[in-house]
Amino acid sequence: MTSAFSADLTDEERELAGMVREFAETVVAPQAYEADRTHTLSMDVVAQMGELGLFGLPFPEEIGGQGGDYLALGLAIEALARVDQSIAITLEAGVSLGAMPIHRFGDAAQKGRWLPDLVAGRALAGFGLTEPEAGSDAGATRTTARLDEGDWVIDGAKQFITNSGTPITRFVTVTAVTGVMDGRKQISTIIVPNGTPGFSVEPGYDKVGWRASDTHPLVLDGVRVPQENLLGVEGAGFRNFLSILDEGRIAIAALATGAAEGCLEDAVAYAKSRTVFGSALSTRQNAQFTLARMRARVHTARLAWHHAARLRDAGRPFAEEAAIAKLIAGEAAMDNARDATQIFGGNGFMNESAVGRHYRDSKILEIGEGTTEVQLLVIARALGVVA
Repeated sequence: MTSAFSADLTDEERELAGMVREFAETVVAPQAYEADRTHTLSMDVVAQMGELGLFGLPFPEEIGGQGGDYLALGLAIEALARVDQSIAITLEAGVSLGAMPIHRFGDAAQKGRWLPDLVAGRALAGFGLTEPEAGSDAGATRTTARLDEGDWVIDGAKQFITNSGTPITRFVTVTAVTGVMDGRKQISTIIVPNGTPGFSVEPGYDKVGWRASDTHPLVLDGVRVPQENLLGVEGAGFRNFLSILDEGRIAIAALATGAAEGCLEDAVAYAKSRTVFGSALSTRQNAQFTLARMRARVHTARLAWHHAARLRDAGRPFAEEAAIAKLIAGEAAMDNARDATQIFGGNGFMNESAVGRHYRDSKILEIGEGTTEVQLLVIARALGVVA
């Protein structure tokens, strides 16, 4: 099969991708089925990812990072997602939604307090944006925060929050309405440490996919945190989150590409080994054409997210390209999961099968961190056809 590594990678980037790929195959893959079956995130695997420096990939060396960039992070996420999307999203969310907002918008005290452990993988953090009535329409946020004697008092609820209830979760950054200006809600971001009175991490969800990923609803009932827990400028939380989300879409596209590739590799191996009507399934043209389309999807998705990552790392505008990458890669993952399951037949319908897990896991890639429809809207706006 054609190499999984793009021709535009440097030797160092290839080495990183190869290292994580080996880690995924030897450490992550053997535990994937049992973790999925029991809905359990392996903290041992998370610790080993921290030891490899994966949580620090896009951060400067002076704060304990690896001095890499978003392409490096994407390569690691893609390699993990080939065998276990739950582990891949744990890394993606830990960096993009946990540590990156602190690195980008935090003051010196916040960075000094939180970043060392986040970058080392000794701690995780969540980002509380989504609410029961506010998903893609984040402007519909109902959680509120008001100042009272030097504290923020927060009331509201969040849902679908990744990495919010692990044994090493330190805090969740939540979006909250802190005022109204010119008839529009001012949305700010506030750091809420786990264990704060009134802050409840509810039992985890019984999800269709990503079942080994840690995901919880959150309740904030009169939660009080110091005024200095405001992250960034008051009223700029929504704008800041959108910039974080643009980067996150690149990482999700990398994850989706890895999932699509995992499905392709498994389907090719199965088609070669499976005998039907006296010959290998791979000798039949309908199977060959299915596999060829799967390969084309992987190639296109990889080109798309690499391009968006290169733009981002060069300091150039990339929002449209990130949306394109997430759109293309998310659909590639879902299409390849469906086709791989069809190649496997009844065997693919079993949860022990990696393609069966990819089939369940991949649907969220067309929903999370911006639905397919939101990506289309972003692209349409860039074309100048949306007001």
